Amino acid sequence: MDATYRADLREFNELNFQRFDAKVEQRFAEFDARLERRFAEMDGKWEQRLAASDATWEQRLGRLEVTVERRLGATSSNLIKWMFGFWIGTLVPLAGLILALSAG
Repeated sequence: MDATYRADLREFNELNFQRFDAKVEQRFAEFDARLERRFAEMDGKWEQRLAASDATWEQRLGRLEVTVERRLGATSSNLIKWMFGFWIGTLVPLAGLILALSAG
C-alpha cells in the first residue's frame, strides 16, 4: 500500500466515522426527546389520577365526618338523658334522707 492510498483510506474512514457519529448522536437526541415527551405525558396522567384520587378521598372523608358528627350528637343526647336520670335518681333519695334527718 502506498502512502497516498493510506491517506485516502484514513480520510474516507474518518468521514464515515464522523457521519456514523453524527447519526448516532442524532438518534440519541431523538430517543431522549421521545423519553422526555413520554415522561411528561406520564407525569400529566399521574397528576390527573392523583387529583381524582384526592377528590374521591375528600368526598369519602366528608361523608365520614358527617356520619361521625351525627353519631356523636346522638350519643351526646343519650348521655345527657342518662345523666339527668342519674341525678334525679340520686336527688330524690338524698332529699328524703335530708327531710328524715331534719324532721327527727
